Amino acid sequence: MKRNPREANSIDAHVGSRVRLRRQLMKMSQEKLGDELGVTFQQVQKYERGANRIGASRLFSLANVLDVPVNFFFEGLTGVAATGVAETEQSPIVYDFIQSSDGVALAEAFSRIKTPKVRRRVLELVRSLADEDEAENGGD
Repeated sequence: MKRNPREANSIDAHVGSRVRLRRQLMKMSQEKLGDELGVTFQQVQKYERGANRIGASRLFSLANVLDVPVNFFFEGLTGVAATGVAETEQSPIVYDFIQSSDGVALAEAFSRIKTPKVRRRVLELVRSLADEDEAENGGD
């Protein structure tokens, strides 16, 4: 079956998720990003969901507005297969989490911790809490 070349695919969804992540980390609304790009916030939503492809010139503009290099949008792609993106088994969990408001807030707070020893202690705490939660909920 021939694929429609204009149809969005998993790479478009990945790029869109990176747009969303960066926008949220900058505490920028979809409306503000749209204004900066000269598009509606609905168009920004479509880009972030991967429903609409982002052209090269628009991607370049996004990189400038979001203050990242263009390759930022492709970070996390481990390889491209005929059907889209070949990801590690863990990456869908990571991408789902980092796109949540809790994930963004946690990543933002964690990145402000500069001392490696403190970072390790936070990681140990989170692992311990996860183990306790798993034990209390029977592994669900």
